[in-house]
Amino acid sequence: MSQEQPSRPKEPVKYGDVFEVSGELADKPIAPEDAKMMQSEETRVFDHTQKGGPAAVMQSAATVNIRGGFVHPGDKTELVAERGVTVEQTVPAATVTTEFVAGQVVGQHVEPRRIVAAARTDEEALQSTITIGEALEATVKTAGNKPVDQSDAAAIQAAEMRASGSNVIALAGVGASAQSAADHNATVDRDERKIKLSDVLTGAAGKLSADRAVTREDAEGVVSAEMRNNPKLCTHPGGVAASLTVAARLNERVDI
Repeated sequence: MSQEQPSRPKEPVKYGDVFEVSGELADKPIAPEDAKMMQSEETRVFDHTQKGGPAAVMQSAATVNIRGGFVHPGDKTELVAERGVTVEQTVPAATVTTEFVAGQVVGQHVEPRRIVAAARTDEEALQSTITIGEALEATVKTAGNKPVDQSDAAAIQAAEMRASGSNVIALAGVGASAQSAADHNATVDRDERKIKLSDVLTGAAGKLSADRAVTREDAEGVVSAEMRNNPKLCTHPGGVAASLTVAARLNERVDI
């Protein structure tokens, strides 16, 4: 009796299937050389690949695509080869690692630094926290090239209202600008013509009518707003909700 062969997948695994990416990259099948590039970058930064991280996800997807005959060993995605694969770290109160494929964020993780306890004044403690405005500005570094969509606008509006303590969106505020950008982008097909998060959030702290330190409740509210307005019911890696979440985690380690 012959064994039944596993059925071959009908479609390749694309970047948009496993990562919250947009534009041309989202429709590209994940190729084996792409995965090797990310493995190399993760090994450079961490000395090993991350369990369940972008490199592992890409390797699994590439294996499926090879098995289905959609790509071949040694294949690479031209867009990824042109724009590169990078893993970047910033080290403020924590080590924030952001992973990119072709300029788009595919993963982000935070490792808090050990802080030696010392006597501080209330003013010093307050200055060491991250405000809502600063967290919004940090999004420019991790997802600044992302076109603004409705989930981004909702998250930014939620953050602005929590900073001000008001349930009303300011007419000339950053939330209103984000909504205008999302409305505009919905009518534009090409990503290069869309308004990006960097256009809206650069200098965001100075555009808020009030600002204060990010709390866990703030982050949860922004995460909820972003997810509710995303058709995939998820947040964008390195996006507004992710930045607020990172800031809240760091602030919890500050004794204020």
